[in-house]
Amino acid sequence: MINTIFNFKLRRKITFPLLLFFLIFSLANCHTKEKEKKENYFLKHVDSYQRETILKSEPQRIISLSPAITEIIFLLDSEEKLVGITDFCNYPPETKFIKKIGGLLNLNIETLVALQPDLILIGSIIGKEEIEKIEKMNIPVIAIREENRVNGVINSIQILGKILNKDSLALATAQNIEQQLTKINFADEGEKTKPKVYYVVGFGDGGDYSAPKNSHIDEIITLAGGINIGKELVNWNISREYLFQENPDLIFIRKEDHASFIKTFPYSQLIAVKKNHVYPIESGWIDIVSPRNIEAITLIHSHIEKFESK
Repeated sequence: MINTIFNFKLRRKITFPLLLFFLIFSLANCHTKEKEKKENYFLKHVDSYQRETILKSEPQRIISLSPAITEIIFLLDSEEKLVGITDFCNYPPETKFIKKIGGLLNLNIETLVALQPDLILIGSIIGKEEIEKIEKMNIPVIAIREENRVNGVINSIQILGKILNKDSLALATAQNIEQQLTKINFADEGEKTKPKVYYVVGFGDGGDYSAPKNSHIDEIITLAGGINIGKELVNWNISREYLFQENPDLIFIRKEDHASFIKTFPYSQLIAVKKNHVYPIESGWIDIVSPRNIEAITLIHSHIEKFESK
């Protein structure tokens, strides 16, 4: 009898603390699972407008409102997710098979909604007011502002790598661009006078235009090893007096304008024109901030090397 009472009391002393422990553990476990359930999302991202966007799952139907973003999406082998792009998204050629939704301004919200996107990606041109209109339709929007620097392109590639679930490919692509830049910079080391370079943004009766300081074109020329003659400009206008005063060593111009430029007076009197140092370039390589800027840097650098070797 005494042993029976003792065993009962012992079991009661042991059982109560254990029950209390399991109760606390169960409550904590339930809280953890509830927290995990609430935080179960594919991606949380703070964009260029400092807006936090949470994507519950990997996006499968994307609309791109930026030519540069569209180009990067193709570069990251995710074009099958594109259901809509702007009229200005024309590279690569395969973009012609994707639904065009118009220009970048005064967006047609009804057209956007009809495509049933689960994500809209925008660049610098789309303002906050347009974003708010889209968000009222319960469509997630992420702004990836294009920067006037090649590093900005690399940054955009890595951001889109996360959004598209292509982190490894994005990292490899970014590293490839960095390696190409390093190779050019290494070859450009040493004491030497850099040639003056002029990129023709516009010419003729409508006025003359070139890339000013702090523009992405200025950086492209600088990275290629040249001196941009527009580096002293405060805007994109360049006077002919200043152009002839600088008399650039090398001139680069969109390939579709090349023939007209070298035959037109007074440009035909520039030293670079007379010496056949005017080179055509793909506008898509240099006119917008995109991964193809590395092609422009490489081309300009190759002509600078030839010029310096003479």
